[in-house]
Amino acid sequence: MDNRAIGYIDSGVGGLTVVKQAFLQIPNEQVYYIGDTKRMPYGPRPQAEVLGFTWQMVNYLLKKDIKMLVVACNTATAAALPELQNKLEIPVIGVIQPGVNTALATTKQDEIGVIATAGTVKSLAYYNALLSGHRSANITQLAAPEFVDVVENKDYTSPEAAKIVADKLAYFKNHQVDTLILGCTHFPLLEPFIQAAMGPEVTLVNSGAETINAVVQTLEQHGLRHDPLQHVERSADEYFTTGHVARFAELGEKWLEIKQMSVKHLDIVENALYLHQNTEKD
Repeated sequence: MDNRAIGYIDSGVGGLTVVKQAFLQIPNEQVYYIGDTKRMPYGPRPQAEVLGFTWQMVNYLLKKDIKMLVVACNTATAAALPELQNKLEIPVIGVIQPGVNTALATTKQDEIGVIATAGTVKSLAYYNALLSGHRSANITQLAAPEFVDVVENKDYTSPEAAKIVADKLAYFKNHQVDTLILGCTHFPLLEPFIQAAMGPEVTLVNSGAETINAVVQTLEQHGLRHDPLQHVERSADEYFTTGHVARFAELGEKWLEIKQMSVKHLDIVENALYLHQNTEKD
């Protein structure tokens, strides 16, 4: 048993889709979450820069004594996962391989699509992992950075959002797939529109949600499950953002279906993150 929190990191609010799945599967595990909303999107940034930002978030959470790290960002997973796994003493789970495993098990015709940020697509992380698992798979990738912007800055349930999704995914009319990986943790927030645009015959794979299956397995393997006799209140969870606190809380409460979300601001000082002392005024 280990009653410490699980740490989650992402470029913004998208990683909350992973947390939402954690609420369903491991509700008695405490959550510490950092969303680097001031510097999102990560997709267009060089991998070295993403790696540096990722370490800043990781180092902050390590000071809070987390027992496991979930890199709830596909771009950060592509840039940093091997290094984090090699250098950290706690288990580190990324969001790419779980989505790959599910897609390979799901596809009927070996026609798999991947939508992700430009950084994730350019890294070929999904492409190479899919081919490694199944050499005959035909893989079509599409960078959809517009989706991240919609989720972070607009009403992702609006007709405008639906049109942006439909227009972008029209690409797949000439590139038929039977399985589509949502290769960015922001994208499940647009899942109804994505499914409508792709059609009912295409199976969507939420890589972030699949990640929690790997988290559960790792908790069991390492004996890290929280004591079931000591209930964890959601009010004990902690959320941090480098951006606008009120906006983060608004999106988080809506998606996670919780009230009075505790969100604190982190200041970026040189190459580190520090808790802002006047969070409630931001």
